[in-house]
Parts: sequence; C-alpha cells; structure tokens
Amino acid sequence: MAAIGTRVLSVLLFLSLSNLASSLYEDQVGLMDWHQKYIGKVKHAVFHTQKAGRKRVVVSTEQNVIASLDLRHGDIYWRHVLGADDAIDGIDIALGKYVITLSSGGSILRAWNLPDGQLVWESILKGSSPSKIMLIVPTSFRVDRENLIFAFAGGCLHAVSSIDGEIIWRKDFAAKSLEVQQVIQAPAEETVRVLGYVESSQFHAYEINPRKGDEIKHVNVDFPGGLSADTVLVSDDVLVALDATRSVLLTILFQDGEINFRKTQILSLVDDSHGVVEILPCKLADMFALKTNKFLVLAKVMDGGVVELVEKIKEAAALSDAVSLSESQQAIALARHENQKLHIIVKPVHDWNIDLLKETIKIDNQRGLVHKVFINNYVRTDRSYGFRALIVMEDHSLLLIQQGEIVWCREDGLASVIDVTTSELPVEKDGVSVSKVEQSLFEWLKGHILKLKGTLMLASPEDVAAIQNMRLKSSEKSKMTRDHNGFRKLLIVLTGSGKVFALHTGDGRIVWSLLVQSLRKSEKCDYPTGLRIYPWQVPHHHAMDENPSVLVVGRCGPSDDAPGLLSFIDAYKGEELDSLVPIHSIVQVIPLPFTDSTEQRLHLLVDANQRAHLYPRSPKALTIFHSEISNIYWYSVEADNGIIRGHVSKGSCSHDEDEYCFDPKDLWSVVLPAESEKIVASETHKINEVVHTQAKAIADQDVMYKYISKNLLFLATTAPKGSGEIGSATPEESWLVVYLIDTITGRILHRMTHQGSQAPVHAVFSENWVVYHYFNLRAHRYEMSVVEIYDQSRADNKDVLKLVVGKHNLTSPVSSYSRPEVTAKSQSYFFTHSVKAITVTSTAKGITSKQLLIGTIGDQVLALDKRYLDPRRTVNPTQAEKEEGMIPLTDSLPIIPQSYVTHALKVEGLRGIVTVPAKLESTTLVFTYGVDLFFTRLAPSRTYDSLTEDFSYALLLITIAALIVAIFVTWIWSERKDLQEKWR
Repeated sequence: MAAIGTRVLSVLLFLSLSNLASSLYEDQVGLMDWHQKYIGKVKHAVFHTQKAGRKRVVVSTEQNVIASLDLRHGDIYWRHVLGADDAIDGIDIALGKYVITLSSGGSILRAWNLPDGQLVWESILKGSSPSKIMLIVPTSFRVDRENLIFAFAGGCLHAVSSIDGEIIWRKDFAAKSLEVQQVIQAPAEETVRVLGYVESSQFHAYEINPRKGDEIKHVNVDFPGGLSADTVLVSDDVLVALDATRSVLLTILFQDGEINFRKTQILSLVDDSHGVVEILPCKLADMFALKTNKFLVLAKVMDGGVVELVEKIKEAAALSDAVSLSESQQAIALARHENQKLHIIVKPVHDWNIDLLKETIKIDNQRGLVHKVFINNYVRTDRSYGFRALIVMEDHSLLLIQQGEIVWCREDGLASVIDVTTSELPVEKDGVSVSKVEQSLFEWLKGHILKLKGTLMLASPEDVAAIQNMRLKSSEKSKMTRDHNGFRKLLIVLTGSGKVFALHTGDGRIVWSLLVQSLRKSEKCDYPTGLRIYPWQVPHHHAMDENPSVLVVGRCGPSDDAPGLLSFIDAYKGEELDSLVPIHSIVQVIPLPFTDSTEQRLHLLVDANQRAHLYPRSPKALTIFHSEISNIYWYSVEADNGIIRGHVSKGSCSHDEDEYCFDPKDLWSVVLPAESEKIVASETHKINEVVHTQAKAIADQDVMYKYISKNLLFLATTAPKGSGEIGSATPEESWLVVYLIDTITGRILHRMTHQGSQAPVHAVFSENWVVYHYFNLRAHRYEMSVVEIYDQSRADNKDVLKLVVGKHNLTSPVSSYSRPEVTAKSQSYFFTHSVKAITVTSTAKGITSKQLLIGTIGDQVLALDKRYLDPRRTVNPTQAEKEEGMIPLTDSLPIIPQSYVTHALKVEGLRGIVTVPAKLESTTLVFTYGVDLFFTRLAPSRTYDSLTEDFSYALLLITIAALIVAIFVTWIWSERKDLQEKWR
C-alpha cells in the first residue's frame, strides 16, 4: 500500500511541476506576446456596397498592401503584402467580383477574388520606355461579349481579358514618340481614345478599336508655346492642361474628330500667382482643381471650353473623386481639419450652392491635416442620399465617418516604423494600489479549480476560454508601473509619418501618441524626414518626480547635407519639450557614455563635413566633454567611394564661433580598390551590450580569452558585379571579402575572402564574434559564417596566484594603440532561408546563452542557438567536447519548427528586430516590426531563475496536502501492522 501511495504522490508531483515546460499551450496564447496587423497609408480606395451582404472597401497603400476592409468595424477581411519593388499603381473592381491591380511600374496586372482575396490570374505587361501608368476598368460590362481591361504602361497600351488575363492586343505608342497623358473609354462609345504630346508642342488624339487594337482615326494640332505634363480629364471629350510656363490654362476639346484649344490665364482665376501651380489628379466631373502655395482653386468647364471659378479655399483641404448619385447627378466631397474639428462638405457638381452634407466632427489634433478623402453614397430609408467618407490623415491613420460620427479608426501609421527605443515605466508609489479587480474568496477558489481542470486536461472549451479570460483580467502585465522582473516597459517608436507612439509591452496598447511638429512640412522644412530616436534623459529610479525623455533626430530633405532637426519628447506624457529646427546637417549620431548633472546623455552629432556638434548645449556638458575629449573617437564609412576613415576632435571649429562645434582630425583611412571591392554592409557592437566574462572555458579544463573591444567594426565588400541582384554575376566574377577593423587605429585584425559569393549581406556583432549571411553562387544556396576572435596575449594567464598578487597581465591597463595579439576562428554553414534582418538576444548581465533571431523571407522570426554557429564544431567531438556542449559538425544549420518565435504568425513586411534585456537575467524582450508588429518574451536558456506566471500554486498546495495525508495514513497503517505482528 505504501508503494501505491508513493506512485500516486509521484504522479501528482509531476503534474504540479508540468507548468515549468517551455511549450506554448492553446490557453497561453496572448499572455506573453501580442500581434497587431496594419495596412499602411492608403493611396487608393474602391467601395463595394451595391449588393446585399458584406459591405467593404478595397484599398491599396504606400506599403504595397492590398486589403479588403469591413465597413462596419474596419477589420481586415483579407490582405496581401506585395514585394518592396512591387508598388501598386492602380486598383479597381471588375464584374463585381474581381479586384484588379496594376503594379510594379505597370508591368504586372492581377485579378483577385473579391470575397476571399485569392489570386485569379496574373499577366506580365511588357513596355518599351518609361511613361505614365494608367488602369482603365470599364464601368459597364456586357455579358454578351468578351470584356476587356485596358492598362497603359511602358509606352504601350494593353487590352487584357477580364476572365483569364490573356493579352488580346498590344499597341506601342512610344515608337511614335507619343507621351501619352490620358486613355479614355467612354461608356457610350465603341472606341478607346489615347491622348498625348509629341515633343511637348503637338497634341495628338488617337481612336482605337477596343476589340482588335486597330487605329480608327488620328488627329493632331500644334501648340507652339509647349505643354506641361500636368493634365486632368474633365469629361469624355474635354481635357485640361497647363502650358510649359504654368501661367496659362488650356482647355482642349476633341469633338467631331477635331481638336480645339481655349486659353485661360491663371491670374484670372487666382488674383495673385502664389508659387508653382499644379493640377490635382482628382476626377471631379466637369470640374477640376488647381493647387498653389496658398490656395486650392475649384473651377468648372462650361460650354465651349470657358473656365469659370467656383471656389477658392485658403485652408489646407482634400478633395474626393466624383461619385455618381444618378445618371445625371454627381457629387464631390471637401474635407479639412481646423482647431480639433474635421469639416466635411458634400456638394453636387451641377449646383455648388447646395450642400448635400455638411458635418463637423471633433477629432484628435495629433492626427494632423487631411491628406485624402474617398466618399461613398447610399440610400436612406426616406429615399434621400447618405454619405460615408473614408479619411486618410497626415499621421497615416484611417477613419470612416458616417452620420456625423467616427465609426472606426485604424492607426496605420504604425505600419511604417523607422526606429525604436525603450523607456522604463514609473515606480509604483507607496500606498497607491494599481490593482483594478478585487476578487472574493469564492472567485479565487473558482479560478484555481478551473486552472486545476486545465492542468489535468479535463477542461471543456468553455473552461479554456474562461481560464484565458481570467488570466488576461488578473494579469499585472498592463499596469502603468514597473515590475520587479522588468517585463513592463514603454516601446517608443518613430514612424514614417513623423508621429511618435508609446506602446505598452504588456498588451501593445497605445499609451500616447504625438505628431511631432518639427517633422511636419513647414516654411522652414519642406521635406522633413525622421531618422532615429534615442534615449535622452534617463533619471535614476529614485527620482520619482522626474520623467525620462527621448531625442528624435531628422532632416529636412533626402540628401545627407540637408539641414537637420531635433525634437525632445517627454517619455511619460508624450509632450514635446523643445525642438531645434533647422540646424546643421546630420549624418551620424554618437551617444557618449557620459551624462551631465541633470542626467542628460551627451551626444555628438556629426555633420556632412565631419564636424562634431555637442548636445546638450550646456556649460556642464561642455566641461565634461573637454575633460574626456582625448578618449572620444569616431569613424565614417563612405560606401560609394570605398573609404573608411577614423576621426578625433582637434579643437573648436575655426570657421565658426560656436563653442559646441569641433573640427575633425583624420587619424587613419582605409581605401579599398574600386575595381575589385564595393562596400555592401558594416556592423558594430550594440552600445549597451553587457559581457559577463572575458574567459571562455573549453574542453580539457582549458581557457580561451575573448578579444572584447567596443571599437571593432565588421565590414563586408563584394566585387562590383556581385553587389547587384542574385544571379547578376557568375561565380568567377564575384567574391565576398570581410574585414574586422579596429576603429581607433585603423588596423585590419582579420580579413577573409569567400570566392563565388555575393550580396546581400546581413550581419550581427556581439561580444567577440560576428555572424553574417550571404549567398554562395557556386552552391546556389545561402550561407552563414561565424568569426570568433580571441586574445592571444593572455593565453598563458592561468596562474591564479599571479592574479591575486597583481602580477597577472589581466590587471594591467590596455591601450588600443598597443598591437593586439589576436587569433580568429571561423566556420561556414549552409542555411536554407533568405534573411531580412538578424539580431542577437541580450540579457541584463550577459550570463544567459545567446540566440540569433533571424527574420526570414517568410516574415517570421527564427531563434537559432549560437552553439550551432560555433567555429570549433567537429564531425566527431571528443568526450570532453561533448561534456562542454559541443554539437557535432554538419554542413547545414537546422531549422526546427518549434524554434519560430512568432509561432504560426507572420510579421508581414518584416524590416527589423529589436531585443531589450529584462531585469530577470533569463529573459529578453523581443519586438519585431514591419507592416505588422509583434512582441514576445524569450528565455534562451529557459526560465531558470523564476517560476512561470501560470504556475499552479493551487495544485502545489493540493500536492503538499496529499503528501501530508499520505504520510499520516501510511503512518497509521504502519502502526496497525506493527500492532498486529506483536499480537501474533
């Protein structure tokens, strides 16, 4: 009986500890990770609301996403993320069941099934020269004949079958030197019109047979003054254009086989010329819009081509395309943002004095101005017309407005994350309870019974849902205070729209958002662009009344010599504390390991002339910098010229009286031969990386010393032919050369050549090793190589007595100018995946073993143990090496399905992976961004220093109670047995 009791206790004990396993169960999804789907900034939208059933809007975005959205809630029905080079040029709906898209510079025409987004057909369109791109999907299809879709790109007009995508005919207009401006197919006509210029001085009009592509008619007329490329189609037979000087508006009428011009001076529409005039590409039906620096001008084309001013709008506004209400009536919408209010006006085209709709909605001022508006009409129960408006804001958010309310809003600016930093949450103050839910004893007991049923696999699906809901409610992961494990933080992300978001790591919710004023278009900055975001001020944990802040760095233009801009933002409140616009150019930002008395971190901002500018611009910061100036070095990589330079400051700028500006002094330079090597990648250590130990214990009780230097630079070059796409060079024409360079002295510590290999190269540098990924042309496979560098000058340091008495050279000072005695070990492995991004896990003390986090071509994140990339691996490891944990050598790296950090999810359009150490040494936080966002916690060596959050304390208590009862019962049985034996 005692043996049976012991077995029962063993089973119970096993069940109580089963929660320590690292597997992810169904009811654990969403507890430690979150995944958010986005689409990006919408540039085309087509509504589909005619039939009964799901009402949807199909959109394409600047992130090359095609998506179908639910008009009720804004949810994604289906979505496709095209390649980075497959930009979407046009989108429409055909036959009420196909979504037609033209992309990749007009070279790919696709049809997608409207209900589920499945690809129906795809056609490749070939062109002869660059041109405008147009997609023409006829609005009225006839069932009794083959329906055609027209696509113009590459100087050629293609007629494509809507059923199977077959190209029926192709006509090359580039061969006729015609710059096509518009392609028209009027519903009432059996011809296709092609309008364009020849040498900008002749206007030509062609009439084409839509079934065969034959030329029916061709007329042209000369215009000596020249024509610009700004045109817009007002109706089926009227085109509006600007002359070459943009001072004259031309109304071009092509009726009865003739072409007539009518000139209108711009000054007659606008009292004063305000900068460059352009025609907006809106389809307004008998109207058109002109844009100047200060005005938006609406004009109407009357009979005979007479242009009449309709309205002149001073405020920034957006116009929609015209929407048909009936055969004879059309309407357009005008939207503008002013003083936290969004004004929407819908007017009929035939009578501008009537308002079909006029609404004012309160809106967050942090969304900026209205960039685009799309409208859709519907019929109310009283037979009047109602309207819904899809609004694209300056911050790339998407709003649906109907009946004076915001029905839903999507924060799609998060699809364009540029850079990420983190901030600690505030400390929980004494006496303040952050718990929102107080559970009674009955609820507590009920919850633990449900957990016990889940552990024993007795829970029904309803119980599993209740357990997950209870965990989400009772979890402390969403508190706005720090936790002792360091899991709760703020992810502060900078987006391409110039907006900064603070996301809570617990559930991914937006804590605050700020549209940075410095990153908005203004008179001082025409084309602002965000570059990076850095921690600026990080108060100590005891400074509870001080908030941390971050630094946003940007520039006013795409070139490196464009003026820079800085913005300082409170990390807790999301308020802009200060800004500097414009300043000197910014090509490099160097965070220094020093802080001033206010705990602001010192930064060096290097301009295009390699002059260094100190921030913050305060006397205290300047004093600290002068005291450390001899220890501050930086380097620059000129990829186009193949030059790497090392710099140091030689003193204040001679040309400027600014005491915070410092002239550079070149210390060294490495010039690579341009005919044989082109720089394709460079990588260095993370600034905040922690190395636990310099010594590495290997087999046979031996020790190797890592060469740890923050000044090492990894550089990869390829042959000029090998820097292009894969397959652009033969194995004999391409090679990959990698360098490890000391950026203080310019010494090349290691150089290695991979013959027959080429770019792209992705690399990660950590401790004393670097891992890089490239393509092997000879093997037709991807490869990953590892290089580990060790310090040979300390190879004999194994005498502990010398270390104690201070005669060990580990205690002697080290200078970067002393010639290092290093040795490198390397190894290469085949890898089956293409790589988009690669990084390494980071922990608080650097004790936990490391994993490589690899963003694959499938938009997932793979965790690969660093032990697989050990250059000391052999085919037959010795017993000592096996005890060390050495894995036998294979030619390929394993891909284990359970090692995908993202599980079955995809981070569409994956661009970057960020790792942040938690306070708990075993755990690292992983944030992955692209079009989607994904966050999770990862324990490379498992959670050896803590119990899991879902550890069943109730089952542990039951196990302990069962042990006590079993001990008591077995003691009674033993006493009775002894008594019976004595009676015998």
